[in-house]
Amino acid sequence: MADTYQSSHAGVRKSFFLIKEGVSSDWKDLAFHLGFGRADIDNIAGRNRDDKSRCMDLLEEWLKRNGERATIEALVDALSEANLQSTVDRLRKTTISALDTSQSDTQRKRKKEGGGQSEQRLQIKRVLQEAVKGFYEMKLTKFKPLIWNDNFTLTLGDIFTELQLIGTRQKTIVEQGSALHSLDDLFNQNFRGLSTPPRCILIEGEAGGGKTTFLSKEALDAISQKTELGRRHDIVLLIRLREVREGETIEEIVWDQCVPETTEDVDVQSIRAILKRNESRVLFLLDGYDELRPETKAARQAIPKLLSGKMYPKSTIVITSRPTAGVQQFIQPDCHVRIMGFSPEHMEKYVQQYFNITENPGLAKGLITILTEKQPVVDLIHTPIFLMLVCLLWEEDPNMVSHGTMTGVYSDLLTCLGRKHCKREGVDMPADGLPGDIAASLLQFGKFALEALLRNETLLDIEALTPADLDWELPLKLGVVSLEVSASKLHPRRQLNFSHRTMQEFLAGRYVAHHVLAVMNQNIVELLQLTSIYKALQLSNVLQFTCGCDSRAAQSVLEELISLSSREFVNLQPEHLDKPGWLLPVPVSGRMWACAETYRQFVLLCLDIITERQEPAVLNAVSRALPFLVLFQFNNRKRQAAFKYYLENIQSLELPARMILRPAHINKPFVQYLEELFTSPIPGLRLDLRTGFEPFMSPDQTSRLISVLKNVPALRALDMSSSNLTPSSLQPLVRGFRHISLLEELDLSCNTLGDDGIRVLQFGLSSIPHLAVLRLSSVGMTAVGMLFMAPYMRRLTRLTELDVSGNGIGDIGLEILTTFLLTAMQVLTVRNTGISPAGIRALVPALAKLNGLIKLNVSDNAIGDDGLECLVNILHLLPAMRVLVLREIRISDKGISALVKALPHLVELQVLDVGLNYIGDSGIVSLVQTLGQSHSLKTEQNPPGDKSLPTVPRYNTNLRELHMGHNTGVTGAGLGRVARHIHALPALTKLDMSGFQLSHAYLRDTAAMDLAGALPKLPVLEWLMLGNICMDRAGFQAVVQATEEHTTLVKLKYDRSGLPPGADTGSRYLDLRSARRSQIRTRSIFRQMRIYML
Repeated sequence: MADTYQSSHAGVRKSFFLIKEGVSSDWKDLAFHLGFGRADIDNIAGRNRDDKSRCMDLLEEWLKRNGERATIEALVDALSEANLQSTVDRLRKTTISALDTSQSDTQRKRKKEGGGQSEQRLQIKRVLQEAVKGFYEMKLTKFKPLIWNDNFTLTLGDIFTELQLIGTRQKTIVEQGSALHSLDDLFNQNFRGLSTPPRCILIEGEAGGGKTTFLSKEALDAISQKTELGRRHDIVLLIRLREVREGETIEEIVWDQCVPETTEDVDVQSIRAILKRNESRVLFLLDGYDELRPETKAARQAIPKLLSGKMYPKSTIVITSRPTAGVQQFIQPDCHVRIMGFSPEHMEKYVQQYFNITENPGLAKGLITILTEKQPVVDLIHTPIFLMLVCLLWEEDPNMVSHGTMTGVYSDLLTCLGRKHCKREGVDMPADGLPGDIAASLLQFGKFALEALLRNETLLDIEALTPADLDWELPLKLGVVSLEVSASKLHPRRQLNFSHRTMQEFLAGRYVAHHVLAVMNQNIVELLQLTSIYKALQLSNVLQFTCGCDSRAAQSVLEELISLSSREFVNLQPEHLDKPGWLLPVPVSGRMWACAETYRQFVLLCLDIITERQEPAVLNAVSRALPFLVLFQFNNRKRQAAFKYYLENIQSLELPARMILRPAHINKPFVQYLEELFTSPIPGLRLDLRTGFEPFMSPDQTSRLISVLKNVPALRALDMSSSNLTPSSLQPLVRGFRHISLLEELDLSCNTLGDDGIRVLQFGLSSIPHLAVLRLSSVGMTAVGMLFMAPYMRRLTRLTELDVSGNGIGDIGLEILTTFLLTAMQVLTVRNTGISPAGIRALVPALAKLNGLIKLNVSDNAIGDDGLECLVNILHLLPAMRVLVLREIRISDKGISALVKALPHLVELQVLDVGLNYIGDSGIVSLVQTLGQSHSLKTEQNPPGDKSLPTVPRYNTNLRELHMGHNTGVTGAGLGRVARHIHALPALTKLDMSGFQLSHAYLRDTAAMDLAGALPKLPVLEWLMLGNICMDRAGFQAVVQATEEHTTLVKLKYDRSGLPPGADTGSRYLDLRSARRSQIRTRSIFRQMRIYML
């Protein structure tokens, strides 16, 4: 054996000289692909004098470590992955051809020997396919939803579900919110815009929204090849994730859930072989990620490995989940779809079908009318099972369906089911409620419903129901639950399934309300495990039902919500609630933006509670829980009514510190809605009103808007951006400014006003003397318009923010602007205004006086190196500067050299943007080194005569965002040097290192490894942008792996065109996109704003 190894090693060693000569200085890249770590590479480098000696030492060490695994083939693979193709070609000419020939002979021999087994394998595959098909057809096709009515049978063909596309991974041109006829649309390239068919489709829906039923129907249609999914896949596997146990393999799960126990010749080993041989033709339908047990979500468990592509990466996955379950922890879906439930057309068809079967067709029309107009009943009809129960309620008594609260409808439904049960059993039914034994049994059952909810379960195991005297058959006879047998053969059990998730939540809320009243000093926190606002949002329906059942229970719930709100939102400011963090003058972290989103959802929960119980005490408690009221979603009529009640009655209580309204998706004209909302004066209400995107704002509409705003005299902010205002429609608005004289913010951006519109606006500025923020971006203003405004702008002594971006004011307009820049100015944005170095020279003297300036944006102006040098000469006079945007201003390394000298003065700097310029490697590296190093600022560094800087060491450790991507002169080598220094900026939350679009930067493996090694040293990094960059596979995977292991990083942006062959793109953080679209996004802040507002 030793002789054999020595002979083999001798053959491999013959190639070492050729490799050494060809690889030379690239030996480190080869080392990474041969499996050597950084310490080994440093050791080899230290004990050799030149690169050729290091390469030979590397090869000998590799040979010694790998023994018989050290083959020519392994060397070729490593050289190819290191992008050393010329060496591979030379090596093949000399040594590989003979090996290829002998390998081909061996393969032919094996093929001949294995020929007899292929037919047997094919037969086992057919057996599996037929077994799965028969199993699904028997189990899934029909069901009887009413236990007392054997004649009422539904098939999955009766289930109608509306789908909505949320988005695709490649950020294609398909609009968010597009309706889908079926999942087949996702395989239509013209519809989805994807270059390849999706591997993973995520289908989200709220609990009880019909996800399980939908996936069952997809399974039946696929095995019958009625859908594109079925035609593309030979093997369809429906897996209920709630049945998966810790330690089970994918093959064991398939055998357990998808194969009938009587099937012969199919076992776990044969399933594994079939799946591997047919990997690209396998469809996994994974139902209920939110029901997956916590212990089975660990990274090494079967389902996470399947999702992340570590197992069966070529197979297709369709997975359902609730929105907040965290599927993206393991995979970034190619397509993201939402289940919307019934469309109105589906609802009408189903109601007619129900009453035709029950031989009462005349009842259908009245119910259809109610269901299209009344809430909360409209909220309950998104699934066929619950719509069937609403039909049953209508059949019993039409008045029961007209309630204004969900609690009322559910209570009547429970009474209706109880009455039918009593009639069948021959038991007397009380006139006011349920019989005592039924009421007591349902309360006890509500306790089990609550415990299951707290475990995140919707099914109740019958064997686990205690005490033994609980009559679980009663809820079954009532129709509240149905009996199911688990999908697992290994873990069989009988289960009770609620007719709808909200029925479970209603019974749980009913129990909580009763328990709070029955048990003195009951701690509702312990009862509901209500430890956070997030937990409250998870139990939102339970809390609504609890409040709807009893006033005292509502007070207990709200007191705890007040306590949670005061703890969790203590650092939240109104500004965080209105716009994304990157649109604020000083951007905030993604964590704060997430906190703001949680608060917005909390507001909706409070409005839902008001809907269920409109009482002064409840309104008072809600006002204490909500220091700010922010409302963006107006497409829910129930919440619209609750908000109107809030406005009509809040004046007798304490007004919120700030109210932020952005009416969107309302079912009536914007002004008409405001007229119905603010019917009487509300003095003291500090309102921020965002009009959204109006198709046309006529003079009549602006006149009506001002009439409405007279009822809100303390209006704080008015945002009418993108409202299609014209000079004529602006006139009534300006005349009405005297009625809202306390206005502090005015945004008229993205309206075609022109200089004529500015002339109209100027006369109204004196009526709003408290104005602190004025945004006039992209309104078609020129220097003439600036001349109109100048005399009136000087009177706005409180103005701290001015935005005139996107207007062709030029150098002349900028010079006029400098005449009214007051020392209170904090934010100045003159992006894309056509200014030159001459304009900057005119601006600089005025800027030098603004020692409180915190943000300056001069991007997208051709000021060049000369203009920047002029600007940096006064940066030492702006010590408060936090955000400096120098994007696309045509600067090179010369300008950066000047900027670098001024950076030590900007000790408060948090955001720096120098992207889309002509900067080269030396400039970018110098910039990063300067930002990252400490500076001992001596007095001789000051400009002549200036002694403002202290002599003590100062450190710039505050930098949160650094944008330096898309510079024409930056190469992969330069980015590699940046990667070695970037760790010195530990406070970064966003980092853009993108290459230039027209010449993708090639990042060698060594540089990529340096970047991967730096990421753990950037502990709060959230976004990493690596657009227009190419990497080899090893380097790419190292960066992706570092991203996966990072504790705060949530987004790695990369271009699909730069992906190395064979790269694993399954990371949940990887955001693949087109380089061209990335460029457009970067250059159009207003396009971003429009997308956000929509």
